[in-house]
Amino acid sequence: MKFANYETADFYDEMFVSDSTPRPGARLLKERIESLPDRELFARQAAAESLLLQNGITFNVYNDSAATEKIFPFDVIPRIVEAAEWDWIEKGLKQRVYALNLFIDDIYHQQKIVKDKVVPEYLIQSARSFRKECIGLNPPQQVWCHITGTDLVRDRDGQIYVLEDNLRCPSGVSYVLENRRIMKRTFPQVFEASHVRPVDEYPSRLLSTLQSLFPAAMDSPKVAVLTPGIYNSAYYEHSFLAQQMGVELVEGRDLVAVNDRIMMRTTKGFEPVDVLYRRIDDDFLDPQVFRSDSLLGVPGLMEIYKKGRVALANAPGTGIADDKSIYAYVPKIIEYYLGEKIIIPNVPTHICAEPEELSYVVANLDKLVVKAVNESGGYGMLVGPHSTAEERSEFARRIQENPRNYIAQPTLGLSRVPVISDGRVVGRHVDLRPYVLYGSDIYVLPGGLTRVALKAGSLVVNSSQGGGSKDTWVLQA
Repeated sequence: MKFANYETADFYDEMFVSDSTPRPGARLLKERIESLPDRELFARQAAAESLLLQNGITFNVYNDSAATEKIFPFDVIPRIVEAAEWDWIEKGLKQRVYALNLFIDDIYHQQKIVKDKVVPEYLIQSARSFRKECIGLNPPQQVWCHITGTDLVRDRDGQIYVLEDNLRCPSGVSYVLENRRIMKRTFPQVFEASHVRPVDEYPSRLLSTLQSLFPAAMDSPKVAVLTPGIYNSAYYEHSFLAQQMGVELVEGRDLVAVNDRIMMRTTKGFEPVDVLYRRIDDDFLDPQVFRSDSLLGVPGLMEIYKKGRVALANAPGTGIADDKSIYAYVPKIIEYYLGEKIIIPNVPTHICAEPEELSYVVANLDKLVVKAVNESGGYGMLVGPHSTAEERSEFARRIQENPRNYIAQPTLGLSRVPVISDGRVVGRHVDLRPYVLYGSDIYVLPGGLTRVALKAGSLVVNSSQGGGSKDTWVLQA
């Protein structure tokens, strides 16, 4: 019995109602796994890892002296999301992305939401991701955030929350697609019988979204993926998506601004590029506008973008909605622009830039998760209940020195899923990152990247911090 000794503990379990009773959508999977011969489940896990190795599915870890590239850890037991719950998630994500796009457009134009004192002006002006250079920009169709990765978590009471928004260069969707390919080979019969919604149309959806950004008179706009290069942590994904879409993968040195067009160097000479899916941060896009020392971008790119002669996804400046202090205002942002209550709630958030909030956070560091507003990948975090007195003292100093740079949230009891570890099936904490495309309409990829904290007791799911991933099965209605 593969799940004979599995314990749900006092957390919400995504697969089981209790230690032995599966949730309705997981019954078939549980039965199939338990019908396998002894050690067969573990053999399939090993086979999946071998496929990952053969396919070169890797990520880079910064500051890792042991190795530059690592195989992305993968667990073969899928996470299941039932149809009704997914429909609710999809509706909530569409609401959120639509409102955030209106917010970004407002911030770089009239700033009505600031003038109406819904979002404090000082938070906008002091945000590291606010780009004064983007004031007055008009992206095609007034869409700024074309590709979004929104992180969702479930607390121990079963409530799903949005943990954070990723509207600049969200990564991880390549692992969603590769995980699915591996799972179809690992559990073909149960996959077919479970009626899982497909994810393999994402590359074509992404390409259509990107092509929609250039004037309709163009029959087939030339699209390219702009990467910082092989040392970037997500370079595998950049090359994978370019290959899947059938477009060029380029670096800044491959491009040049000529006669109000962005041109790509090829073996046949220069060819125009109409749309850049850029996977580099605003700071490095154009040394004539942003960081003058950038060697990753293209001099003159922003001027050509302003003239509408090239499209960029995501638009420069979208990072203002990534700021974790702005995140705290998303419920008000949705109500302001849409006249609606938020569907998927935020995690309650303390903004340390507010004096009363600062005092509370410093006094309760042992109970809270503290995050730097501009960090990602699990860096710049303090998980209070798992920290030492020395770590809390250091974070108190950092917060008081620069309160604008920190927010704090209660420590959630993240939901868990079964994973294979050391020849046993055990529970580990997870989150979920669905991907949203916004072009002529809003499309949510069914499922997304389920990230797993593979270390026992850990609440940090990021791959850079030892996390892994699972395939996410959204069931048909």
